[in-house]
Amino acid sequence: MIRQLSIILFLITLCFPVDKAGTSAAKFLSIGVGGRAVGMGGAFTAIATDASAMFWNPAGVARISGNEFYVEHSNWLADINHNYLAMVLPLGNSSSWGLNIVSLSMPEMNVTRYGEEYTGESFRAGSYAIGATWAANLTDRFSIGFNGKYIREFISRSAASGAALDVGTLFNTVLGPTLGMSISNFGPKMQMNGADLLINVDDVSNNSKINADLSTEKFNLPLTLRFGISNSHDIGAVQLLWAVDAVSPMDNSEYVNMGFELEFLNKIYLRGGGKSIFMSEREELFTLGGGFKLELFSKQFIHIDYAYEVMQYLNDIHKFSISLSN
Repeated sequence: MIRQLSIILFLITLCFPVDKAGTSAAKFLSIGVGGRAVGMGGAFTAIATDASAMFWNPAGVARISGNEFYVEHSNWLADINHNYLAMVLPLGNSSSWGLNIVSLSMPEMNVTRYGEEYTGESFRAGSYAIGATWAANLTDRFSIGFNGKYIREFISRSAASGAALDVGTLFNTVLGPTLGMSISNFGPKMQMNGADLLINVDDVSNNSKINADLSTEKFNLPLTLRFGISNSHDIGAVQLLWAVDAVSPMDNSEYVNMGFELEFLNKIYLRGGGKSIFMSEREELFTLGGGFKLELFSKQFIHIDYAYEVMQYLNDIHKFSISLSN
């Protein structure tokens, strides 16, 4: 069963042309979510045990034992806001389902034209994806999950929309380490359309104006294949969790993410990691983070996590996430 599913996931990657040109639609789908995951350098494919699993590896949703509500916010690059909202509900038959929303937004901007700097007009731009996840534990060691999502990007009066599928698996080996694999953003190309692309052109036959639409190019989604391994070790009163991910994106070179987490008293966490190792023209360097868990009521917990991401040329990023679970 496991070998057959691995072959199926591999064949899915062959259905899309692999083009490393560096251009794709809906690039916001490549921004990592979750204070814990980002704090560990994005090495989360073989962990994925909170509601951010719907981004990294939807199979992890099956291993969330209780209800969970999750929210994350970060001031990303150039005054851009990145947000993630998710909810997970177990179904009671070794399966779970979840809902998630990820968005990228920016402040309203003024319209300028050649020779007309102050037009009095303004426009907005942003992106969002709304997803639904189902995941199940097929055995006591093997889990599989699917996340379908609707994607939309817009700028002023033009927009592009599409749909995509994420597929993931988790497997606990008999030797101890956990293996994870996921394919993200499998779907058709997206193309920008809208009123801003409507223009008037001359009809050479009678010298009158006719309406025409500018044609925009279609772009692939940022299809990404991830393989991960993780394991935990008890070191006295401290538990060490480490993870390594090998990542192959469609629009860039392959790279490796590595991270660790130190857990103290099952309440306090320290994290660190390296991102995009071996990537050509690497921008993301390393991450640091931490968090803590508090019991609010009987079996009701709040998790607060923070991650600090160091960039090579652009501004560094602060990411916060809060989850409520039982």
